[in-house]
Amino acid sequence: MPPKRKSPAAAAPAAGSPRKTRSMAAAGKRGAEAAPAKVVPAKEKEEEAAVAAQKGRKRAKKDEAVTAAAGPKGRNRGKKEAEEDGGDAAAEGKRVIVEACTQCRQFKIRAQKVKEDLENSVPGVSVIINPQKPRRGCLEIREEGGEVFISLLNMPRPFTPMRKLDMDEVIKDIAKKIS
Repeated sequence: MPPKRKSPAAAAPAAGSPRKTRSMAAAGKRGAEAAPAKVVPAKEKEEEAAVAAQKGRKRAKKDEAVTAAAGPKGRNRGKKEAEEDGGDAAAEGKRVIVEACTQCRQFKIRAQKVKEDLENSVPGVSVIINPQKPRRGCLEIREEGGEVFISLLNMPRPFTPMRKLDMDEVIKDIAKKIS
């Protein structure tokens, strides 16, 4: 059984209440009295303006994010930075490419060590790590367009040949061959 309808007198809102429901709006349309226009104090106008300004700030942040996103992302960013950085050094001296698998952190550690030590020991050499997608289980150090200094390919875990290498000795040998 449906609930009883309230009488129109009971449905009338309290005089000072700003709350407006759908049923109250419908009652106003039916005719008895028109709803009075809502008076907005100055404080509320200022708050609305502040909210609009916040939305503007969010839009500004989004615009900044869009301009930042216009540049390359992910792996491509590293390639372009490497090309830009290596361009000057290639004109002056030699470029050494280190291809290190991204499967395990040990490859990255060794590649960084080779880069730092070679750039410190041999002047005019630029070392680039992974200018292209590396092969799996690979640690290869080579001169650009030339001699391969060390090549460990298709190593299965736990990468025993790489772990047995004395990297300091390898770096010294490469430095002698380059200079």
